[in-house]
Amino acid sequence: MQKKIIVFLLVSIIGIVNVNAQQSAIYTNQLSELDKAILLFKDKQYQSAQILFERVKQENNQQDVKADCSYYIATCAIRLNQSNADEMMEKFVADYPTSSKQNQAFKEVAQYYFEQGKYPQAMEYFDKVDESSLTYEEEEKFNFQKGYAYFTAKNKKEATTYFNKVANSKEYGSQAKYYLGFMNYENDNYEEATKYFDQVSGEEKYKEKLSYFQADMNFKLGNFQKAIELGIAALPKSNALEKSELNKIIGESYFNLKQYDKALPYLKEYKGKKGKWNNTDFYQLGYTYYQQKDYENAISQFNKIIGGNDSVAQNGYYHLGESYLKTDKKQQALNAFKNASEMNFDAKIQEDAHLNYAKLSYEIGNSYQSVPDVLSSFLNKYPNTPNKLEIETLLINSYITSKNYSAALALLEKNNSAENKPAYQKVTFYRGIELYTDGNYQEAMKMFKKSIATPRNAKFTARATFWKGETEYVLDSFGDALLSFKQFENAPESKSTPEYKNINYNIAYAHFKQKEYDQAGDFFQKQIEAVKDDKVRLNDSYLRLGDCRFVTSKYWPAMDAYNKVIEMKSIDADYAAFQKAISYGFVGKNDKKIDDFNKYLQNFKSSQYRDDALFELGNTYVTENKTDLAVKTYDQLLAEFKNGSFASKAILRQGLVYYNGQKDESALAKFKKVAAEYPRSPEALEAVSTARLIYMDNGKVDEYASWVRTLDFVEVSDAELDNDTYESAEKQFLQNNTKQAITSLSGYVSKFPNGIHSLKANFYLAQSYFTDGLPNNAVAHYDFVVSKPRNEFTEQSLARLCEIHLKKDDFAKAIPVLKRLETEADFPQNKTFAQANLMRAYFEQKDYPNAVIYADKVLENPKTDNNVKSDAQIIVARSAVKANDEAKARTAYAKLLTIAKGELAAEALYYDAFFKNKDGKYEDSNKTVQKLAKDYSGYKYFGSKGLIIMANNFYKMDDSYQATVILDAVIKNFKEFQDVVDEATVELQKIKSEESKTNSSITE
Repeated sequence: MQKKIIVFLLVSIIGIVNVNAQQSAIYTNQLSELDKAILLFKDKQYQSAQILFERVKQENNQQDVKADCSYYIATCAIRLNQSNADEMMEKFVADYPTSSKQNQAFKEVAQYYFEQGKYPQAMEYFDKVDESSLTYEEEEKFNFQKGYAYFTAKNKKEATTYFNKVANSKEYGSQAKYYLGFMNYENDNYEEATKYFDQVSGEEKYKEKLSYFQADMNFKLGNFQKAIELGIAALPKSNALEKSELNKIIGESYFNLKQYDKALPYLKEYKGKKGKWNNTDFYQLGYTYYQQKDYENAISQFNKIIGGNDSVAQNGYYHLGESYLKTDKKQQALNAFKNASEMNFDAKIQEDAHLNYAKLSYEIGNSYQSVPDVLSSFLNKYPNTPNKLEIETLLINSYITSKNYSAALALLEKNNSAENKPAYQKVTFYRGIELYTDGNYQEAMKMFKKSIATPRNAKFTARATFWKGETEYVLDSFGDALLSFKQFENAPESKSTPEYKNINYNIAYAHFKQKEYDQAGDFFQKQIEAVKDDKVRLNDSYLRLGDCRFVTSKYWPAMDAYNKVIEMKSIDADYAAFQKAISYGFVGKNDKKIDDFNKYLQNFKSSQYRDDALFELGNTYVTENKTDLAVKTYDQLLAEFKNGSFASKAILRQGLVYYNGQKDESALAKFKKVAAEYPRSPEALEAVSTARLIYMDNGKVDEYASWVRTLDFVEVSDAELDNDTYESAEKQFLQNNTKQAITSLSGYVSKFPNGIHSLKANFYLAQSYFTDGLPNNAVAHYDFVVSKPRNEFTEQSLARLCEIHLKKDDFAKAIPVLKRLETEADFPQNKTFAQANLMRAYFEQKDYPNAVIYADKVLENPKTDNNVKSDAQIIVARSAVKANDEAKARTAYAKLLTIAKGELAAEALYYDAFFKNKDGKYEDSNKTVQKLAKDYSGYKYFGSKGLIIMANNFYKMDDSYQATVILDAVIKNFKEFQDVVDEATVELQKIKSEESKTNSSITE
């Protein structure tokens, strides 16, 4: 029994032992697998170790074993650079917060991110590591890596702390010292930087980097020679970026040592910061070229200094100005000196730049301000300058050469000292010419009188006297004009003036206008004998000589003069032929008169005197008792000029021919036609009067009375009262008692609205209102006259109506009246007046096609005055611009340029520059703008617009500095022209935007 129990126990024990042994074997086997995995890990067989750790983790339920396996699995993933290694390690940290491997995990993750270059993530885990638990080796690596992470985050203070911990480390010391040196270098602490760099300078891997830093530090410390030596040594081993910076260091070091020839090749090799240079870079290279006397290349660098406002820019602009002067580019130099003179960083440079700016302004003109203003500004700012006498002399001369007479006059009148009297006389004279050219005759007269009253130069006194006479002439003071012309003629200096050539012509016209025809004729003869090359005046002198002799009944000499005009085949040949034919009648040669008029009608089919010729020919046939030919000629006149001024006269003459030939019925038909078609005309009144005689002779008084009652302008019962009332009113008008005439004529028109004299009364009343300064009151009465059939007052009334409407800029009313005047005028000057004003009226109403049509008519007339021609050309040009007809605009402005003066000349020059710019002729365009600035500086609007073209020219020629400085000056100096400022602002922003791509100093 006992044995059985023992056996049982033994068996039981054996069973228990077997069970435990089995479990222990499993556990031992797992631990053996873990050990194997750890051995594999230590042997850096991370892939095999990771697989084994995975198996152990799955087969083991113990928490610490699982934790260790998770740690190692994640660590292997880090070592194997698996994509989810960081997630695996972070999962371990989260799943096993009490694991002894936590600190090691933080370190592993941090180092993993560090090795990935993810320094912010690495720093996050470095901060979680318990540094006290690290081994010595781990601590060195940890300190270096954490220091470097701080370095990349630009936290230099913390980076310095950690680098200092490993500065003496065998493994990390050199790197730490390098970075400590670099941080001191960046902080401009070159002494400390040198200390650290010197400690690692013997190591090959740092030599290349250190040579650059040492060169730069020596440069910044002013050790330029040392910087050059180190820089040159470092160049061959440097990368592209470092090469660029080293070239800058070497070049600038040579520059600071004033060894410009050596500096040049290095400065040229500099590539800039991120591909951009700044203003200092451009200045140094430009100044280097300048010192080498290579002014063109100096300019190409200096003019890239855009928008600068410091001492570097002031120096650059000053030397740019000097470079431009050396290459004879004076306009560009002016702009550069102007810019430098407006900066006060260096007083000496500022004064010298201002002096050069003033001198160049005098020499070539200035579009920004008047030359006298520039010169005065310099004297005011530098009253003790050694150049005072020179600038004062230029100031006086500039009053003449700048042609800005208005501004010059204002300055001279403030300082009208004895020394300035000669200049004052010249300026008042030239200002007078300007005002005369612009049609401001009253102000021009004042200027000429002032010039004469300051007799410092006999020639200018003589010239001013002549132009005083011209002004008096256009103001209808012909007696005064004659006196002035005579005074000029008798002045000793007059013969040396340009005006003397035509003095006989001017004296002749002054006599002519005063109806002193004998004296006028004599002086026209003198003009003919003295001047043969002026064909226009020669022709006109012969014509007026003929008129003078004609009006004084010297018909044969008159015909001789008219023959000369005919021989010259001038535009006035038709008038001369007409006058010659008339003259034959006065010398009793009606046969020659008839022959000449018939030739005239053959030769001058479109002459404006053709209706006059037909009428005179008809009259001459009547005189010679050739009544059939007379009637036939009157018929031709009526056929060709149905509404002409001679129509009523021709019909009346036909009636008289029939009356004298005792053809009463035919005569009455003509008289009734006149009365019906031309009521209230003098011819109508004569027709009625003569018809009365026929009726009376034939005993048909009742028929006469019946007919007359149909005529609203003949009031038989009131005839005597009508005549008496009118004669009383007319008397006041003829005696120039204007106000009494207005009262009397108004009374007549009111009482006899259709009276016998209503036509003449309305005309005289209109004239009286106009004379009395009441043009608006005159309109209705002029309208009455022109509403009637063509009469002797029609043309003058049309001209006056035009004048009144135009003065009020009432173009809608003016245009139809002007068109009538154009077609109905007998006097050429009225036709020219109508065409010139139709041209202006259509232009003002923006009817450009019609404006051009009338401008062309004005230009076709060879007798048109140059001032009117200028107006015509400008209207053609402006209309072409509005219509985008560039070809026509070009032609018109080119023609205008040959004849225009004053503001029109400035406008023509502007467009000349504009079109040259468009054609790519930038240099030529700039020359035109310079001429505009020099000769027409008083016309600021076109001067400022010309500057914008000049800026564009310079930019197209790669001179961005000139472009920007000009545009900036336009914006500052011409605020009164908002459209110009706006255009300049847009252009300036475009240029700055483009230039900022290569110049880091430019801010858009």
